[in-house]
Formats: sequence, structure tokens, C-alpha cells
Amino acid sequence: MNRVALPKSLAHRCRGIHLTTWKRFGNRCESQVQGVGPLGSLLKSRSVIRFRGPDTLKFLQGLLTNDVRRLGDPIGDKTENLPTPNVPATSVPPIYAALLTPQGRFLYDLFLYKLPMRDTKLDNTGTAPESNSDRPFHLFADVDASVLDELLQTFNKYRLRSKVDIDDVSSHFSCWQRYGDGLPEKSSQVEEPEAASVGWGAGVDSTAMSSSHGSDSGWQWFKDPRLTSLGFRGIFPSNITPPLIEVDKETDEQNFLMWRIEKGVAEGSTEISKGEAVPLEYNLAGLNAISFDKGCYVGQELIARTHHRGVIRKRIVPLRFLDNDGKELVSKVIPGSEVINTTSGKKAGTVTTVQGCRGLGLLRLEEALKGSSALSIQGQEDVKVIASRPDWWPSEWLQDHGQHAAFA
Repeated sequence: MNRVALPKSLAHRCRGIHLTTWKRFGNRCESQVQGVGPLGSLLKSRSVIRFRGPDTLKFLQGLLTNDVRRLGDPIGDKTENLPTPNVPATSVPPIYAALLTPQGRFLYDLFLYKLPMRDTKLDNTGTAPESNSDRPFHLFADVDASVLDELLQTFNKYRLRSKVDIDDVSSHFSCWQRYGDGLPEKSSQVEEPEAASVGWGAGVDSTAMSSSHGSDSGWQWFKDPRLTSLGFRGIFPSNITPPLIEVDKETDEQNFLMWRIEKGVAEGSTEISKGEAVPLEYNLAGLNAISFDKGCYVGQELIARTHHRGVIRKRIVPLRFLDNDGKELVSKVIPGSEVINTTSGKKAGTVTTVQGCRGLGLLRLEEALKGSSALSIQGQEDVKVIASRPDWWPSEWLQDHGQHAAFA
């Protein structure tokens, strides 16, 4: 069946349901994403910017935590897509990275996308590659919308004489996430296999037309570069709903927030404390945001020293909030609340993000591990805190703390 990218105005009229972020089931508060199937969310918390110019890669390589030179590599076998007129024959997976302070503290996170060049797409006849492109090299990035102006100022401060232009293009492009149950988790393709078959309806799919007929950009879904379980991510023109977003499965972004919380993944400069957070404590190495082989970048010294020391005593973890009877509590905790171990009387950490009865917390693993059933909110001792270990964590993260079984 052909898929059509609907204009937003039509998609909103056709939309059948709107899922809420959480729902109470008896004594349980859980995300409605579970068991619903693939959902799609427009991420209004993210804005899209563009880096353009011959010095783009060199400029970003000296600033960001990840090795962005991969975005300039010749495209090889690992980045081939299934043959289809809808998407380019080749593409490069996106990169997750962060910009730090000179002291190695977190400032901003970015998802970097290299969209297909014209010579990887078909010409106007649809029978041969486009050639003679004079478009300058450029990358797109989705970034935290709440710090957009500040982020642009920071990048421009570092730009100096580099031949790179940095533009806010969020009025033209939007960031989307496709996630939930039913998505493939072990596909070897860069983009979702199902998405790679969309183009057989290119006659009615404006996204397919863009990608197959050599327009300036082709738009497609990519695996989230952090974790397979987070689904697929992409940037698309703001006047369309992307392919594969069914009209009854588009849902509020808060559902994706709950999905991330349940997997212990923070995102953006609100959830990852700007100017204060140590990236390794927020698991950015495990989320593929840091290269330890690329050489120097802003803040690299602290990251390298902490990594080679080998012990991270605090980490961001998923939390649940319960009363004394084990019932989950909604809207009883706020970000910034302190978590204490009632047995030892010691501070275990701080709640950083809250959504309904769930949250994220930066906890000392020693306290969380040996007293996971004795954690509560300071000043609200009737609010119990259950910390859990995400299933994607490597076992070595807990080896120095011994009591694996004590972590829920």
C-alpha cells in the first residue's frame, strides 16, 4: 500500500485519537505507548539549524564531543539503503554529540544529519544520478529549542574566520520521532526498512518526489543514534507530516518524554543541567555521543581523565514515585527534589526530570544500590523512590559497586 505524506492541515483534520502522556490503571501509572504500536511525535522542544560552508566539518570537529568526520566520509556498503526511488541509494547515519564548556561541563546536545547530495539521487528523468551539483557542503542539526538563541550565539563566538554559516531554519523544518512497540530493533539498515519502501508511491508522495528527483534535500527516517529502542528520528519540511506517521498514531511529544524516561535517557539543556552536568554521569558515552579517539575538542580534558579513571560514582537513572502502600504517586515530586537513603540518612542524589509518576534522577550508585528500597524524597518521607537499572546499561558500569541485585 502506498504511503502519502499528508499536509499538516489535512492530517490534523483526519486525526482520530490523541494519546495522553500517562494513565492511571488501578494502582499503576504507566505510559500509553506500551502496546499501542509505532507512534509518531512532532518534537516541538527541538529546533533545526543548518551549518553550511567548506569549513563545516573542521569547525565542528574542534568543538563537539563526537567524531563528525564520519559525516564527510565516502559512502560505503554500511550506509546503503534498499533500492527504491523514494530515498537516495546511499545515506549517512546521523551523529549524536554535545558541546561542552572549557571545563568539560555540558552545554548543548545536537543530532547532526548529512542529507543526501544530488549525485546520490536521481535526475529529473528518474533514470540516472543527478550531477554537476554546486551546492556547498552543509549539515542540519536538531537542537534544544529553549536555548536556541544562546546556542547560535555560542557557535558564532567560536566561528571566528571559519568559512561556515550557521542559520536557524526551524521555520522551514521540524524534528520528528517514531517510537513505541512494534518497531524493528535489529535491522542492519541505516533507515527503517519499512520507510525504504515508501517510494513506490512517488507519484503522490511529495517527500518521495523531493528525494527521487534531485531537489535540494531528501528527507528520511534514521535510527536514533543513541539507542535502537528509542526508534527512529528525522527532520522533515514543516508543511508535511512525514511518511509512516498514521493519522491515528500521531501523539503528543510528552509520550516520547515518558518513553525516554522509562529507558533512562535525558535530552536537552533542561534535563541535562546546562553548565553543570558531567556528560559521563548522564551516560552520554553509552548513548554514542562521545568519541575517545578523535583528539582535542572543547572540554576534552575532563572527559578523558574521568573516562580513564574508570569510576563514575553517579549516573542518571529512571525513577518511580510510590506511597507507603506501593501506589504510584502523580504530581507529588518536582525537579530539584533531593533523594535520601532513609536507612543511612545520606543523600542519594537529585531528581532532574518528572513526568507523572515517573522521573529521572542523578543518583550516587552506592546509595541507590544498597538502599533501593529505602529511598525517599527529602521532606516528603511518605514519597518512596524506586530507582531502576535500564536494560541497555553495560554490566561494567556496576562492577565497581558490587550489589547488582539491589538495583531494581
